[in-house]
Amino acid sequence: MLVGSEVRRVAIVGGARIPFARAHGPYANLTNQDMLTAAFKAVVDKFALKGERLGDAGAGAVIKHSKDWDLVRECVMASGLAFETPGFDLQRACGTSLETTIIIGSKIALGQIDCGLAGGVDSISDPPVVFSREYQQLLLRSARGRTFWERMRPFFGLRLRHFKPVLPGVVEQRTGLSMGQSCELMAKQWKITREEQDLLALESHKRAAAAYDAGFYDDLIVEYQGLKADNNIRRDTSLERLAKLKPSFDSSGAGTLTAGNSTPMTDGAAAVFLASEDWARARGLPIQAYLRYGKVGAVDFVHKEGLLMAPAYTVPRMLKDAGLKLQDFDYYEIHEAFAAQVLCTLKAWESAEFCRDRLGLPQPLGRIDRARLNVMGGSVAIGHPFAATGARIVATLAKLLAQKGGGRGLISVCTAGGMGVAAILER
Repeated sequence: MLVGSEVRRVAIVGGARIPFARAHGPYANLTNQDMLTAAFKAVVDKFALKGERLGDAGAGAVIKHSKDWDLVRECVMASGLAFETPGFDLQRACGTSLETTIIIGSKIALGQIDCGLAGGVDSISDPPVVFSREYQQLLLRSARGRTFWERMRPFFGLRLRHFKPVLPGVVEQRTGLSMGQSCELMAKQWKITREEQDLLALESHKRAAAAYDAGFYDDLIVEYQGLKADNNIRRDTSLERLAKLKPSFDSSGAGTLTAGNSTPMTDGAAAVFLASEDWARARGLPIQAYLRYGKVGAVDFVHKEGLLMAPAYTVPRMLKDAGLKLQDFDYYEIHEAFAAQVLCTLKAWESAEFCRDRLGLPQPLGRIDRARLNVMGGSVAIGHPFAATGARIVATLAKLLAQKGGGRGLISVCTAGGMGVAAILER
């Protein structure tokens, strides 16, 4: 619901994050709440927001304990913001923090709030370990008992199998395939070679390392738990080293996805601060870029399409909203869930058949300038804490546009469940 008479421009003031770390490493003993609080605090400190009452804060985690039902609100209250700042949890798989950015931005645009915080966090190192539903139902039958005998009787059905823990699932319920296995099928369908994937992965590491050397990340990352930088970046990797790695998801001899051209399991958190233009300027805060468009979409990955192909559909719909062509961008930030996923998407946009039959377009979207793609490194090098990646990308792209002094950037994130989230930033 619009508050006022006009839609307002949404300013991206900037973002901050903790270093992304390989799972079971520096953050092995930390929780999602620990890490998201640290990311929120980093933004609060960076923009002198201590004690401020923000309009709202939205974030989430993909792998989450049941005790974290109010995760974001708890992190808000621990961040230094006024306790009167509300918070909400949201989960859209790997697109979570880009989605929260769009939602906070929409509230600002409609005049419902003047400013807000968006972010995400995930810990592979601290997964919820639960017991089977059979054991759960046994315990609940006991809890419902009114007499001593009614409470004790269910336990006569207790068996050793009930004590076998159930770890979080990593496969799609409807296909039984993991994300990597699904992407292997996509790579085969689109004829993406191992060498192409390794080349993209190598470029991701080289660009991330160069960005660190140039000081680009100095004000985007805060030291945390003794870690000063993302610890997955491989400065010494090469095509020769990448070529020696064995396929991770298909051992038949036809597999092309490896640990080197896929994102590593990662812990981390990131956050972005957004505001109306007037609110930011009144407080002397920088405006790095503006959030102009956002879009979400999904594909039928069970019967028709590859699991991670939703951005190939979502981005063209957003371009139509904006009246833009695929080539009308200075930067492209395409989340590298797997190098193959990025290459499949780019190949689809270049395909006359795909664009005609799947998108209903008279001609292909065309090629992008690869020199403008993930220029400060991508998820293969930096890492991918599922719910945090979108906020990382937004903060990175906003700073790129600010440094350039103007321009336009495209964000595309694929997610589990066959979904995609996209956005356009301008300055």
